[in-house]
Amino acid sequence: MLKVIGGLLVVLVFASAVAAGQPVPLIFDTDMGNDIDDAMALATIHALADRQECELLAVTVTKDHPQAAAFVDLVNTFYGRPDVPIGVVRDGAVGDPSTFTMLAARQDGEVPRYPHDLVSGAAAPEAVGLLRKTLAGAADRRVVIVQVGFSTNLARLMDSAAGPASPLDGMQLIRRKVARLEIMAGSFQQIGGKARYVEYNVKQEITNASRILEGWPTPLVVSGFEIGIGLPYPARSFQHDFRYVQHHPIAEAYQLFSPTPQARPTWDLTSVLHAVRPQRGYFDLSVRGRIKVHADGYTEFIRDSGGNRRYLVLQPAQRDKTLEALVNLVSQPPAR
Repeated sequence: MLKVIGGLLVVLVFASAVAAGQPVPLIFDTDMGNDIDDAMALATIHALADRQECELLAVTVTKDHPQAAAFVDLVNTFYGRPDVPIGVVRDGAVGDPSTFTMLAARQDGEVPRYPHDLVSGAAAPEAVGLLRKTLAGAADRRVVIVQVGFSTNLARLMDSAAGPASPLDGMQLIRRKVARLEIMAGSFQQIGGKARYVEYNVKQEITNASRILEGWPTPLVVSGFEIGIGLPYPARSFQHDFRYVQHHPIAEAYQLFSPTPQARPTWDLTSVLHAVRPQRGYFDLSVRGRIKVHADGYTEFIRDSGGNRRYLVLQPAQRDKTLEALVNLVSQPPAR
């Protein structure tokens, strides 16, 4: 399908898209704990998996705090997937405590409020090894990776050497196994009157973000800061839509991080939604191009018909449909 945006012809179908009707094999790379949208994005993935639209192969964590991985396991267990492999960063860029991942240790009396097995990231495998193992076992050119935090794990994957999991080095393995990378990072429109807005995920790890945005070898789609800002999640949903259980980890985490009636941006959710449903018309895409990461972390998009970078564009007419889809998925009860 083709669409014209501002006089520019944009291709909306990916040549490397996963076969129609087949669940998208998905790896989720997250800085769980830095913002509540990571938790909401993971809930969205589980809702889509329950609909058999994706398969969660693994979750890797870029926040270097032991409760981050434990909270991921909590959410996976709540949604009926306790055995999804989890890998963690070692010597990561950010390791400060979170306001909500401590739910992984919350108890009612002597009973865990949210039962799960992984009590600390210290007991989880290192992320790059898990990424290599997961990719090696996947079908060629099928996996979609969603990165919604720091770029540590994927930059290290790019630089990884051949090993027991695969005779291919990191770049060869990515080219062989990955269909595309969807990443929440950067900004491509004016934000608050600033034409040169520097987004948090990039600013925290400029070198690794540059490695990914400039050098990742497969097609890459970026959801810029402006997309999530344009789709604030309605607080009323957390006040009403999660009452099907007495304690809901996503709703409770939201209240700990940003108590209602605050409406949080949906940054990370947008990358997940486009990763699994790229042809549903929730977003348009920019023309093809390249991305230059400047020394201050500013992300410059450079038009290039031979480039394999695009960024999401949210049209006013798409806003209500896209937000409704996000709310329905985040609040969807577990199927098992």
